[in-house]
Amino acid sequence: VQLQASGGGLVQAGGSLRLSCARSGMILSTFTGAAVDWYRQAPGKQREFVAGITSGRATNYAASVKDRFTISKDNRKRTIYLQMDSLRPEDTGVYYCNINADTGNFWGQGTLVTVSS
Repeated sequence: VQLQASGGGLVQAGGSLRLSCARSGMILSTFTGAAVDWYRQAPGKQREFVAGITSGRATNYAASVKDRFTISKDNRKRTIYLQMDSLRPEDTGVYYCNINADTGNFWGQGTLVTVSS
């Protein structure tokens, strides 16, 4: 069972990126019932919550990204997305996806986002 994050890279301030996190090996009903989150860790800082979506598709965002980032979940593809717009240099960091399912809590390996000024 793996959790693969992708979509990171280098972008200028004001640009956009879309992160994806695919979960292989999880049955549909388990993924559908899972809550999923994105976290990030900037250099020299602790990991922090960025965005989350419940099984009922209720969303929650950190104040610093609200109205710029959008989290979504495609159950059939077992994939989580984070659309990031109007990126700022302070958004730089390694982004991690997390799935909290009835079979356990799973972390992706992280994808690096670098925003240049």
